[in-house]
Amino acid sequence: MENLTPYYRRLAGLVLVALSAALSACAGNSSTTDAPVNAADATSASAPSNTNAATGAPKSPLEGIVRASAEKVEVRAGSTAEAAVRLAIADGYHVNANPATERFLIPTSLEVKPEAGIAVDKIVYPQPLKKKFAFAEAPLAVYEGDARITMTVRVPRDAAPGQHTLGARLRVQPCDDEKCYPPTTVEISIPVTVR
Repeated sequence: MENLTPYYRRLAGLVLVALSAALSACAGNSSTTDAPVNAADATSASAPSNTNAATGAPKSPLEGIVRASAEKVEVRAGSTAEAAVRLAIADGYHVNANPATERFLIPTSLEVKPEAGIAVDKIVYPQPLKKKFAFAEAPLAVYEGDARITMTVRVPRDAAPGQHTLGARLRVQPCDDEKCYPPTTVEISIPVTVR
């Protein structure tokens, strides 16, 4: 691979990662690309260990690299409020911004499921960092450290007062300075109190 340009080396590396994941799945390995991970399970801010202590199965590449949590929201029926999902990305790692710089990179994306008429409008992704990596010819738009995705929660006038929970799925592609891992989805709960 020494004779390839950095772009094609990067592309070849992605193909090798994808082939490795496919071969592991064929061999009975329970680690899957885009497998949902509970946000509460991804709590370590250091590099992940190779196996999940509870099941003995290999961990998702996301575990221990990216943590996600939702802030509590209080809103009156018939109005709107701002909600946010916070990402905590371990040192030495980054995730692709939304939109991603290159077509072959997977952008960070948040999908929120409506519940009892409560829905989300206008998801706003944070301003990315522009950073140069050895595997890319041009700087890439990424999120590192702490990042905050905001959105507008819209509550109908006839919404029942009390506690509600919006289910959300955060899709990220964690990368280090040399390579990107398969994208993974994190399940998040957004607590909404209607007054």
